[in-house]
Amino acid sequence: MTLTRRHLLACAAACATLPAWADAHKPLRVLVGFPPGGGSDAIARLLADKLKDVLGQPVVVDNRPGAGGQIAAQVLKAAPADGGTVFLTHDHTISILPQVVKNPGFEPARDFVAVGGFATFVNCLAVPAATPAASFGEFVQWVQRDRAGKSAVGIPAPASTPEFLVRLLGQRYQIDLTAVPYRGSAPMIADMLGNQIPAGIGSVQDFIENHRAGKLRVLAVLGARRQAALPDVPTFAELGLKGFEDTPYYGFYAPAGTPQAFIQRFFDALAPVVAIPEVRDQLTAMGLTVGAMTPEQLTTRERVYTAVWRRIILDSGFKPQ
Repeated sequence: MTLTRRHLLACAAACATLPAWADAHKPLRVLVGFPPGGGSDAIARLLADKLKDVLGQPVVVDNRPGAGGQIAAQVLKAAPADGGTVFLTHDHTISILPQVVKNPGFEPARDFVAVGGFATFVNCLAVPAATPAASFGEFVQWVQRDRAGKSAVGIPAPASTPEFLVRLLGQRYQIDLTAVPYRGSAPMIADMLGNQIPAGIGSVQDFIENHRAGKLRVLAVLGARRQAALPDVPTFAELGLKGFEDTPYYGFYAPAGTPQAFIQRFFDALAPVVAIPEVRDQLTAMGLTVGAMTPEQLTTRERVYTAVWRRIILDSGFKPQ
């Protein structure tokens, strides 16, 4: 896909005043805290491919998987604050990890600065095609009837929002659900496709392609409304489980102290990229609600979401590990 004239003009305006400290020939590194093949990786590679044209420099995706993005966050903290490294991440690493891990090795408010957001999304429950449940109600009945009231549920990271959802679903429907953590969504989905685990909870973008292919079935989504990519799938609120309507976010962060000139330049590149119709359509097809967020808007979204989940985590009785 080529950029339109309008987007190229926006690119020229964004890059015309390239600061003296910025090396346009030096690759911009985009850290991703999950392995190749997952939803975050696919999003990073789509945006990196377009950002390189707008920024006029190479943009390289650097996967640092492990601990739900904690490793990548620590790499970001240690990176020079020179505009050479950004971190594409979602809510788990920024809003959840600091609340569930005693010593994550970083403090977002102190160690990072928001440089721009581009989407919100929702989590969902999915099952392999071999699991005999066509709806969430049928899944609960299947666990109760055929699994002696017990089932494992895969999650892409320990102490994540999916893990808390597993706990609450078990309590709400009086079934014994055990969260099985993976190092990202890709290995979890591989086990689901291989019928090694009968259910999984992750983001819509993790499951959407296999859902469309009939290999997995998404049974319910979080959020206040049904998703455009999955119009026939009910929300958990519709099914009676309320309190999860606030939506997670995706954004880019840089090390604290990164020059404001780079932050502005990056956002001025990101906004026209996510406005490209084909990019927006691809992200929407992945299950994202697309829209550029300024650094200030992303920071506000992060703080609101963090406060919502602080209450949920405290109410669950979870103790930081």
